[in-house]
Amino acid sequence: MSDRFDVLVIGAGVAGMSVVHSLYEQAPQLRVGMVTLQAPGQAGATPWAQGGVAVAWGDDDSPLLHSQDTLAAGAGLCRREAVDVLTSEGPQRIQELLDLGAHFDTHQDGTLELTREAAHQRRRVVHCGDASGREMARALARALPPGVELIYGQLTRIITQGSRVVGVQLDGSRSLASPQVVLATGGVGQLFAATTNPAGAEGQGLALAFEAGAQLRDLEFVQFHPTALAVQGTGANLPLLTEALRGEGARLIDESGEAFMSQYHQAAELAPRDVVAFALWQHRQRGHQTLLDARALPVAERFGQVHALCVKAGFDPATQPLPVTPAVHYHMGGVEVDLWGRTNVPGLWACGEVSSTGVHGANRLASNSLLEGLVFGHRVGQALAGADFRQATCLPAVPPIELRQDPLAMARVREILWSGLGLARSQQGMEKALAGLDRLRPRLLACGSTAHTVASLMLSSGLFRQESRGAHRRLDYTQTSPHWAGHTLLAPGQAAQLQSLTNKEAVADVVRTSVR
Repeated sequence: MSDRFDVLVIGAGVAGMSVVHSLYEQAPQLRVGMVTLQAPGQAGATPWAQGGVAVAWGDDDSPLLHSQDTLAAGAGLCRREAVDVLTSEGPQRIQELLDLGAHFDTHQDGTLELTREAAHQRRRVVHCGDASGREMARALARALPPGVELIYGQLTRIITQGSRVVGVQLDGSRSLASPQVVLATGGVGQLFAATTNPAGAEGQGLALAFEAGAQLRDLEFVQFHPTALAVQGTGANLPLLTEALRGEGARLIDESGEAFMSQYHQAAELAPRDVVAFALWQHRQRGHQTLLDARALPVAERFGQVHALCVKAGFDPATQPLPVTPAVHYHMGGVEVDLWGRTNVPGLWACGEVSSTGVHGANRLASNSLLEGLVFGHRVGQALAGADFRQATCLPAVPPIELRQDPLAMARVREILWSGLGLARSQQGMEKALAGLDRLRPRLLACGSTAHTVASLMLSSGLFRQESRGAHRRLDYTQTSPHWAGHTLLAPGQAAQLQSLTNKEAVADVVRTSVR
């Protein structure tokens, strides 16, 4: 098999598969490779998604209303143009999924059943029980174009020549040539002590894009899902209890049985995720337990995946409230891209959770992530069809990278980030975390890990933003300030800087970067 491709897509979740589907519609003659660690349909976080995909589908809904809710949740940092693209193109992407054979829940008359999640004005979440991501992944994978070549391996370097991409390195030694590389590598949850993300979600795409010269944006914004089941998970993983439970009436209570969320927000259980997660943290700081009471719901019938997770952990949601805790769920920051997924590095594209389109701002609206993967993955495929496919004559030599496991070092990284960049942050805590990472740096680099780079950049961005906004909650800067109504930008060789929407002021250099 030749090691030269027209396009390489790194990742086989909803975003990566959407790129391939769209690209083959436009340019079926191209040679496309998809790099993945697992088979399409099983790869990435997509099959783990429970709740569903938000889309303006109902007669009482519209893209405008969907945009309004997205902008409100994003706490002033959403890019309006990107939000409008998401909400206006979303219905067409869902129709395409249906045409591919996706089986979403319907009413008896055949119309799609819609549920409601936090911070949505309308019922607009299309779902398949509580295994919506799995069904979307199944439909996309089953219909993958036969011409796409699957390449099993781990991305370890984006190879550049001059200022542009010419290929990638896999597994620390194998090089593949391609003038166009699409990152769809997912999130960062496995860098934290508690997460709903699958194994492997360690932000490698962010580190390698940064190393290749790409600009990163808003890395401090990490969304904590309020209701992970508070049990001993496998490694950093905790079972997720979908937000749709609260959308259908489940209540958050404490050990006395009191429903406490109204103390923190007028929307109670349906407040934005950042509000609910921080309220759970505050309530626990006051000495209370936090539990989800879903006893009034038909969990076994309506939420089969949740029911199975609870039973496996020794709980019966029909008879007892479930202990819950916030856990890292989604990263709003990422590789900065335009409305078509282009980065500032020629030949490098990004979509899905690894990217920063501007859709999510400081706090993602529930169930917008799968839609973002569909919409912007499709747009990347469209734009790629007209890209430059001239190959480099030969790839530059790149040194091999030794890949090996250091579980103890990674466990320490997770503890450090959970403490320093968790639900409640401070300058002292983040500086302590950076110092702890520096001590781990030799061990992490020796095993080929990008964890030090990603974690250091995230902490530096958190130190830089001296306010509380959306998912970024600081105990030493508790207010949201118009002075910081802009994005934290990280470019290789430069300091973090505030791209202010109002005054363009220069700010202090607080970033410490470290790349391999």
